Amino acid sequence: VQLQASGGGLVQAGGSLRLSCAASGSIFRINAMGWYRQAPGKQRELVATITSTGSTNYADSVKGRFTISRDNAKNTVYLQMNSLKPEDTNVYYCNAPSIGVNYWGKGTQVTVSS
Repeated sequence: VQLQASGGGLVQAGGSLRLSCAASGSIFRINAMGWYRQAPGKQRELVATITSTGSTNYADSVKGRFTISRDNAKNTVYLQMNSLKPEDTNVYYCNAPSIGVNYWGKGTQVTVSS
């Protein structure tokens, strides 16, 4: 399974960005997909996850501001980020857990200026 993330960038506080993550390869191996983020020197943390049936889970810090969605036909998961704050500045990673393995995409940088 390969995960290709895109959509990061620089935005002012209060602005919006949308991240995309396209899965390819042995996609039958994956069900849930999600986004994590990691700041330098800190542990990677959950942002949001979504199952193949659309059940979602969010970190408390992003509830009400971020929305995760997926297009199963395109094997793509999205993260719509609104009302961005400087503390949302991180490298964001797409994730797809499977039995015995955790697939990760390359990170995409999100920078929110104050």
